[in-house]
Amino acid sequence: MAFSGIESRSLRSSWLNETLGLLETFGLTPTLAAIDAMEKSGEVRVLQCELNDLGGVATKVAGPTAAVETAMVRACATAEQLGGRPVMAIIKRPDDRAWNAIDSPRQYNPLIEQDVVFFPRYEPVATTAEDLPMTNETSLALGFIETQGFTAVFEAIDTACKAGNVQVLGKEKLGGGYVTVIIQGDLAAVTAAIEAGKQKVEGLGKLIAAHVLARPSPAVLALLPK
Repeated sequence: MAFSGIESRSLRSSWLNETLGLLETFGLTPTLAAIDAMEKSGEVRVLQCELNDLGGVATKVAGPTAAVETAMVRACATAEQLGGRPVMAIIKRPDDRAWNAIDSPRQYNPLIEQDVVFFPRYEPVATTAEDLPMTNETSLALGFIETQGFTAVFEAIDTACKAGNVQVLGKEKLGGGYVTVIIQGDLAAVTAAIEAGKQKVEGLGKLIAAHVLARPSPAVLALLPK
């Protein structure tokens, strides 16, 4: 298992009377950046993320109507900046029968050898010197290099690691040839690493996104590979 996943739980019982926000974005990097923007914008909760077969991710969030509306606008703007081609919808008090389709159980795709429905795991993030290559806990940052094609992302991440004191958290496959490598470390180191890595993609594959998240939100941390 790659992307953090747990067994399906009932979204319906917990969020039946809340407003549901749906955001579908191409690429993991635009998705996580959008989630970060959503959660930092107000009182919303990420319920689950679900992959489609074409490199897209549908993110489902819930909360008070005003908070969801604000979160979705900011999420779309963030995803758009990263080329994620976002599509969004806001559903006020979803019909109970509709949850049979909205609430997806845990699913495993043997073609990409990983789960395709993910639930945030809100657990403490390791911050000791042994766990993270950084000296200041508050400067934790995440970096993403996403390409279409393995060769490009492997070359890019090797260059990134040589450019900064960072740790590779994992590699994610979304289908359609989309591959993302996630790193973490001090903000300055991650920024330098991502900047160096993305320069290596040209000629080897297609760069989908390269991005740095400073002080990532709890929902983003809860969806990272464990």
